[in-house]
Amino acid sequence: MIGSGVAASWYYAQSDGSPELTGALADSAPLPAAPRGPSGLPLPRYVSLKSSKVNVRIGPSQDHGVAWVFNTAGLPVEIIAEFENWRRIRDSEGAEGWVYHSLLSGQRTALVAPWQKDKETPAELLYASADANSRPVARLEHGALVRVEECSRDWCEVLVAGVGGYLRQDMLWGVYPGEHVTE
Repeated sequence: MIGSGVAASWYYAQSDGSPELTGALADSAPLPAAPRGPSGLPLPRYVSLKSSKVNVRIGPSQDHGVAWVFNTAGLPVEIIAEFENWRRIRDSEGAEGWVYHSLLSGQRTALVAPWQKDKETPAELLYASADANSRPVARLEHGALVRVEECSRDWCEVLVAGVGGYLRQDMLWGVYPGEHVTE
């Protein structure tokens, strides 16, 4: 953590993913090479919701009102800032709010091409191996929730409803382009 006190104790990842130091030291402190929050973990990063009911608040305390409630465990969210035990998150639709850290899990999940959900496009194919010429094992609807087992290069191994296979990494919201993920 840079500095002391609340004013310099959290980082914010901008919408383009670049770090921005906020607080009293923002104008004088150089940005770290690998931005990390007070937790010591990188910012931004993807996590998932641990509980089937998660209140998303307007600010980082229980004194702030609830902006909305998630009702599905396992949904991926992106942590873009930290303040003490609170995490500022962004969902797949771009909505942002604050969640208490214990309601989040390091288990990696992703949504299948949620940006295609309301369009008349074919479902995404889940392949037997990390090769578009391999045998398709399932068709996944846009917006389907998958568990991310591993990602390397351009493919991710995922699990959905007991069926495992591979999806192109650029078809998932919940992993960064080129990110290497291991279980």
